[in-house]
Amino acid sequence: MKTILLISAFFIMTTVSNAQGKKSFYDFKTTTLDGQPFDLSTLKGKKVLVVNTASKCGNTPQYEQLEQLFQKYGGEKFTIIGFPANNFLSQEPGTNAQIKEFCTKNYGVTFPMMSKISVKGKDIDPIYQWLTTKELNGVMDAPVKWNFQKFMIDEKGDLVGEVAPGTSPMTEKIISWIEGSQK
Repeated sequence: MKTILLISAFFIMTTVSNAQGKKSFYDFKTTTLDGQPFDLSTLKGKKVLVVNTASKCGNTPQYEQLEQLFQKYGGEKFTIIGFPANNFLSQEPGTNAQIKEFCTKNYGVTFPMMSKISVKGKDIDPIYQWLTTKELNGVMDAPVKWNFQKFMIDEKGDLVGEVAPGTSPMTEKIISWIEGSQK
């Protein structure tokens, strides 16, 4: 009987320990384009579309569609976060100030934009390490293939899907996901 109790106690402690060790998107902190700290836990309860962006890419016009999506759905239940990255053919060479000016002037971007980071390689940002590694996010391996890859985070901070870089942010997959619990 003691053996069963000990095994049960060990199992419960291991399960609790593992559950506490799993990170969610909301466990991370980052920095805005303006250099201000940004705690992703402030987004709890919202769906978040995370996008790695670049100013000199064939997909750059997606900024316009992302802004349209943000204007239509952004608020209490949904937001978009852009992470500029220079990982693909040096298509985001600008400074944070230059990126902010470009996004505002050319696309009227009002959704949150974070400081430029790395989304792959040895210097990958911890947020993207979590987004792209099944062992960390518990869902899928999804290495970033190009600029404007989109990751869908649910209200609990869990990764629930991704959309290819060349696919429009206005795709049915994203729209139906956003509208899913907002009806």
